[in-house]
Amino acid sequence: MRQRLRQAAAGVPRAVGRFVLDSLYPPVCLACEAPLADADTLCAQCFGKLKPITAPLCPRLGLPFAVSIGPGALSAEAIADPPPFESARSAVVYNEVARTLVSRLKYGDRPELARYMARLMVQAGAGFWAEKPLIVPVPLHPTRQFARRYNQSAELAVAIARLTGLRVDAALIRRTRRTRQQVGLTHDARARNVAGAFAAHPEALKRHGGRGVVLVDDVYTTGATLKAATRALKRAGVGRVDVLTFARVVTGGELPI
Repeated sequence: MRQRLRQAAAGVPRAVGRFVLDSLYPPVCLACEAPLADADTLCAQCFGKLKPITAPLCPRLGLPFAVSIGPGALSAEAIADPPPFESARSAVVYNEVARTLVSRLKYGDRPELARYMARLMVQAGAGFWAEKPLIVPVPLHPTRQFARRYNQSAELAVAIARLTGLRVDAALIRRTRRTRQQVGLTHDARARNVAGAFAAHPEALKRHGGRGVVLVDDVYTTGATLKAATRALKRAGVGRVDVLTFARVVTGGELPI
């Protein structure tokens, strides 16, 4: 309801629209819903609970290191099972606050949360933007997108594109079959579930122009979905694929929704 009112207020002067919306729905924290002076942000307590992923980290998988082990040092996971993408970055560790934001964006009909999450993602992916890549969301199968009304990854991608001034192309890759939900599946089962589930769109590839791609999703768990999507893009001739997510599951952390 709040999002629909915000859309309806878009045609009136900004100050008037903001006054009406704030009167009906006073600004609250995006996570705990404590009253705030400003909208579209977190309270100090919830913001303090977010765990940004910053250096030192694995340059390939973006996994945080407890201590620096030297420039260019890869994580054991990146060495044992090198990913098909060039690098991955995530804004925050997947914990209670991150889970709340992802859950509300994904299942709670709160697409406006993507604006706040994208701001953190743009910072995490700062090294990607100089080459002016295409921003490409991981697609949902059409039946699942119809049920949810929107693709949360596409909402994030559009918000990132607006912040960076780059182009988003949601048609570059598509789901070729409906897969099971990944939640609750083992590492190997996740990989089998999405194997061959993506294909690059021939017409969209004509617009690609040889640029690199930043593949956007909400959470990096095992990476199975992102790896499968990357392989589809590379088979179609995309040279460089980097991955950007809002949250990253780390060993011993929260389990994904």
